[in-house]
Amino acid sequence: MGFQLGLFSPNTESGLAITTAPERWHATWDDNLRLARIADEVGIDFLLPVARWTDWGPDTDFHRSALDPLVWASGLLAQTSRLRVFTTVHTAFHHPVVAAKQLATADHLSKGRVGLNIVAGWHAPEYEMFGLTLPGDHDTRYSLAQEWWDVVRRIWSSDEPFDHEGRFFQLKHVVGRPKPYNGHSLPVINAGSSTQGRSFAARNADRAFTVVGGPQDGAEIVKAIRTEAASHGRTVGVFTLGHVVCRPTRKEAEDFLRYYADERADWPAVDEVMRLQGLHAQSFTPEMLQVYRGRFAAGHGSCPLVGDPDDVAEGLADFAHAGFDGIALSFLNYADDLGYFAAEVMPRLRARGVLSVDHQEPASPPGR
Repeated sequence: MGFQLGLFSPNTESGLAITTAPERWHATWDDNLRLARIADEVGIDFLLPVARWTDWGPDTDFHRSALDPLVWASGLLAQTSRLRVFTTVHTAFHHPVVAAKQLATADHLSKGRVGLNIVAGWHAPEYEMFGLTLPGDHDTRYSLAQEWWDVVRRIWSSDEPFDHEGRFFQLKHVVGRPKPYNGHSLPVINAGSSTQGRSFAARNADRAFTVVGGPQDGAEIVKAIRTEAASHGRTVGVFTLGHVVCRPTRKEAEDFLRYYADERADWPAVDEVMRLQGLHAQSFTPEMLQVYRGRFAAGHGSCPLVGDPDDVAEGLADFAHAGFDGIALSFLNYADDLGYFAAEVMPRLRARGVLSVDHQEPASPPGR
């Protein structure tokens, strides 16, 4: 399929930019619908939401509002014709029997264009909101996720009622129809950067979605995930994430990055996000957290792709050459920035042989 381009977290207030800049993304339904139509037209491969149930405290607007990932995905799938739209499901908060039916329904609605991002959860205040206690170790969270996914897969593949007696779920006479539109499963991403998360992806997912420092360390991570997947007789692709600031000149891009991710950064929210990531998520090493404060303000710790169109195209090509199968991108304002990216960066990626022939230029200017 070639290197894939996606958009990450457009269903949330501010997206990935932890900033007070007024131009930031506000994630209304109309914003998202406009974005999805542009993305569908210009050749973006997928949209990937964040599942966020609570905010980061009373002193910040970062992720103050977040559209529900499954309802959001279903609505956008009904309004587009080509895009794959993933939904993100927290295994601790969604019963597998309910989730299996909801996902299969969305898959029929879209004629096979929905995808599933499985996450084990790490944000302690969300567990408290649900009246649950965050398990203190990653192994327990991923054991629950494994059992959850085993149940969902069995619902989709079994034609007969079954019972399930497990550590986390005790189920009787389980049935589930319809099955997914094209068979017995959906394209599955697992968003995880801990050791347990990457191992879960190697065992279960079609794509691991993981944080890296850049193409150099990322190449080793890709190799490790693929090697572990091969030990299970599986082939798994790897996606990562990045934030884009693309302007006609490198200086303009760097000045704009400085404006929104330094001068207008929401530093209290940055520090709270980093504190909780360090305590519970294990997506970032302690060393990464010490040096990534600016990256968190700019794009929640994701890889920077900053500069003129040639700079950004070269940066994306580096990820493709490192072995990644794709990248999920964020922008300060997704819908406002995507048209320029599609017009200037994507042709450069085609010229470099990074994008497949499916990424064709639109017949008319994006969004018109």
